[in-house]
Amino acid sequence: MVNVVRNLILSAVYLAMTNVAAFAQETTPVPAVLVADDVSLSSQRVLTATGNVEAFQGTTRLTARQIIFDQSSGQLTVVGPITIQDGADVVILADQAELSRDLQNGLLTGARMVLNQQLQLASVEMNRVNGRFTQLYKTAVTSCDVCDDGRPPLWQIRAKQVVHDQAEQQLYFDKAQLRIRNTPVFYFPRLRLPDPTLKRATGFLIPSLATTSQLATGLKIPYFIKIGDHRDLTLTPYLSSRTTTMEFRYRQAFSKGNISFEGAITRDELREGETRGYLFGTGSFDLNRGYVLDFDIEATSDDAYLSEYGYSDKDRLDSQIAISRTRRDKYVQLSYVNYKTLRDGEDNETLPTNVFDATYERRLFPVAIGGEFRLSGYAHSHFRDSNEPTDANGDGIVDGRDVLRLNIEADWIKQWTFSSGLLLETQIGFAADAFQINEDDTYPDTDSAFSPRTAITLRYPMVRQTARSRQVLEPVLQVAYVGGNDLDIPIEENTLVEFDEGNLLSLSHFSSPDRRDRGRSVAVGGQWTRFGNNGWDTKLSFGQIFRNDSDDDFTDTSGLSGTASDFLLAGQIRSDNGLSIIGRTLFDENLIIAKAEVRGDWIGKKAQIGTSYIWLTADADEDRATPVSEVTFDGSYAINSNWTANADWRYDIEDSRAVSAGVGFEYNNECVSVDLTIDRSYTSSTSIEPSTSLGFTVSLRGFSANNGSTNYERSCKNRTN
Repeated sequence: MVNVVRNLILSAVYLAMTNVAAFAQETTPVPAVLVADDVSLSSQRVLTATGNVEAFQGTTRLTARQIIFDQSSGQLTVVGPITIQDGADVVILADQAELSRDLQNGLLTGARMVLNQQLQLASVEMNRVNGRFTQLYKTAVTSCDVCDDGRPPLWQIRAKQVVHDQAEQQLYFDKAQLRIRNTPVFYFPRLRLPDPTLKRATGFLIPSLATTSQLATGLKIPYFIKIGDHRDLTLTPYLSSRTTTMEFRYRQAFSKGNISFEGAITRDELREGETRGYLFGTGSFDLNRGYVLDFDIEATSDDAYLSEYGYSDKDRLDSQIAISRTRRDKYVQLSYVNYKTLRDGEDNETLPTNVFDATYERRLFPVAIGGEFRLSGYAHSHFRDSNEPTDANGDGIVDGRDVLRLNIEADWIKQWTFSSGLLLETQIGFAADAFQINEDDTYPDTDSAFSPRTAITLRYPMVRQTARSRQVLEPVLQVAYVGGNDLDIPIEENTLVEFDEGNLLSLSHFSSPDRRDRGRSVAVGGQWTRFGNNGWDTKLSFGQIFRNDSDDDFTDTSGLSGTASDFLLAGQIRSDNGLSIIGRTLFDENLIIAKAEVRGDWIGKKAQIGTSYIWLTADADEDRATPVSEVTFDGSYAINSNWTANADWRYDIEDSRAVSAGVGFEYNNECVSVDLTIDRSYTSSTSIEPSTSLGFTVSLRGFSANNGSTNYERSCKNRTN
């Protein structure tokens, strides 16, 4: 043991004294260190190390059976098996090597290089130059497992020469063949590919094959252009017998923000002689004093383009720009939104396509009286392009109506907790509303109202602890009053009103202040929660609202019409085994259900399943002539470690027809990824026809910096590709 330690010290000192330049001439030389079981030094100053030999030079580590170092020539003769680890991403295996003393130059025979634990490059001979370039001759490149049974890998690239530029993280191939098994498929006189450690590089990305009933079979070949460290452009030609399309995506990052645009330009047979396309863009920037600027752009050439090409299923586009600032006790926002409808039967001229909003919210905590003071201010306006002050098109809405409103709300809220556990909360405040109506002959130009309001809320939480669970029951009672008179203005924003457990105790159940709850009301309800020791948690919420006067502005389906609202029942169930069910329903005293929805999800080790159901009764006030009854399904199943199947389905029970359906299969192993999808859309209109699309993508793993978090390994004893 003493001799071994002595030899280690002597060898380390020797190489430290004799070592010269390392990676680059302008850097300070880093000494090499040699460790071995036995080290000897001859009279000709030739050092021989044998037994568990390890040499270290900077980030390079070499292990071998024997190393012979000749000081006069400065060369290292290394006897294998040899392993050279150059940083965290490059590993070289060889039978024998002749290297320089800094391990950065030399010749290796029977060599194999592994990049980022993904890509293998096996060669007859390997030459390292300046610690940057690695030249491999008669090379086979693959990311598949290579076994000793003689069977070729699923795919490989054979080349006369491969050069790896470690600084630029690039692989250069000379006279390369892509082989499936051992059959040549493509020949490339010259080929450049990124190594797996490179995140961004100019070049082709994974192509994909797409087939649709309207556009036939086409090929997409994306080409990525690295414009700089902070911006890039991707161009994707989409070619088929019925379309010629150029897709694009541009991204740029700034010191305080980023932008991203994507779109396409098309000439096709669906609309001969027309140039079609779309443009979507988003951006976000941090401004001074904590303000944030956000914008998004959505535009298309015609109503059917996005659906026909599968770019988006949106039927209303919105482009907006907003400036906002969020503080702990303050929020400010100013925004503009422009809408464009793609729906049949809707006219952008008579829709409120231009919307302006300003919001100010503030919270104060006065020490003298305690509690919390809330102050809010809202300014809103929406405009139509039409100047017609009447309902010329007969849809029940004045064609050119423009609306401006200003709303101010102020409330003081304080809570008391008594020794018995009773919680008492008081709320006192007011709302002031002012409206201006233009381009409408049926309503006055201006109207305003002042609405004082107050509420007292009582809660009495009760806890029960058993050996199997912990249960909490909290009954709630609220008595409220809202004064003032209804405004003589049209309903523009409160076309749909929801009643759920989130707004049971709200003083106004309308979604916008162009309408408000008024008069006296009583809300009763509660919540029961059970936390099981076995991992099952259950929550049940219920409630009902009673008023002294009914409000005709509430629709029947909202559940809030009449002096007594529908009974609200909502619940959810969750378990540790991945099951989650959540649902909500409204029903009247005759147990007639106005609306219901339920969603269930289960996440297991091999499968994920989700399904939902929704029911809405017919309601002319909500532009719903017939009931809505739909069920959806989506799920995936891991057939084995390589194959995954997924499916989705949407079915209209009321019309007894499918709305959409899709199925897909994914295959992944350590060297290839395959994705197959089939989708069918049954939706039809004057601008959109039912369509079927098929997508197929094959990608070779090993040339991407991110191949996912899953590690695919196979056994050579029982190998299937």
